[in-house]
Amino acid sequence: MAFKSGFITVVGRPNVGKSTLVNRLIGEKAAIVSARPQTTRQKIRAILTTDDFQAVFVDTPGVHKVKNKLDEYMLDQIYSSLKNIDLIFFVVDSTTGFGKGDQFIFDQIKDTGTEVILVANKADKVSNKKLVKRLKTYKEKTGLEPIAISATQGKGLDNLERILVEKLPEGPKYYPEDMFTDQLERDLVAELIREQIFHLLRDEIPYGTAVMIEEIKERDDGMIYVRANIFVERSSHKGIIIGKNGKMLKKIGQKAREEIEKLQGSQVFLDLWVKERKKWRKNDQWLKRFGYKDEK
Repeated sequence: MAFKSGFITVVGRPNVGKSTLVNRLIGEKAAIVSARPQTTRQKIRAILTTDDFQAVFVDTPGVHKVKNKLDEYMLDQIYSSLKNIDLIFFVVDSTTGFGKGDQFIFDQIKDTGTEVILVANKADKVSNKKLVKRLKTYKEKTGLEPIAISATQGKGLDNLERILVEKLPEGPKYYPEDMFTDQLERDLVAELIREQIFHLLRDEIPYGTAVMIEEIKERDDGMIYVRANIFVERSSHKGIIIGKNGKMLKKIGQKAREEIEKLQGSQVFLDLWVKERKKWRKNDQWLKRFGYKDEK
């Protein structure tokens, strides 16, 4: 059988489980996840390579209302990811049904000329009776046969992968076999730190933070030294992230370090600092510095 390969963009509303699905499919952590919507800010390529095919998944931010320049960038990431691809995974949430946000996204992708696969995630969180009703509604709204899955439990993914391979065209290996993401090391590390901020802090604070890696180096003893700055928009947020006697920052660092060590395969010393940059989400210069502005 000829080798197959292709690019698959994964789209959907915020918090439908796009990143969880991509991570589960490739068996690695290429994208950060949290229970909060709009965790993903950039399109991320995650790569699954087998003896028979290579699938390059393009994980995207959730479609949402624009409030600032960062939001504009995130939407640009979504629309640019729909160009020059082979398939679209349109992910919906089985627990909430097909809403206006889903309809808006479907209206954007249905006439792109690229085949769409409708993926109904979180199928494990609803009763069989409700799931059957929801799947029927999805088909009525889109004309597509939905594939029910649970990304967290791995249910239905074998069927989804089988359909994916059927749809992929013949093609080359675009990336080396041992590569699971095209992100730079420092970008991946920064995302793992930002992920813990989403896990441990509430309200607006996580959305107003950015992480920049200032230094990564291996010490003589084999330990990896990482120095990173966490940027916030308000001085009050800086105090909350640091916490009383530095407890919150220490907790963020501990959790992030554990994830970075899994990535690096060695011990890590994580040196975190918190700095204030007022209204950085509305500032082109800071957006560019943080990597949230494409070069024109």
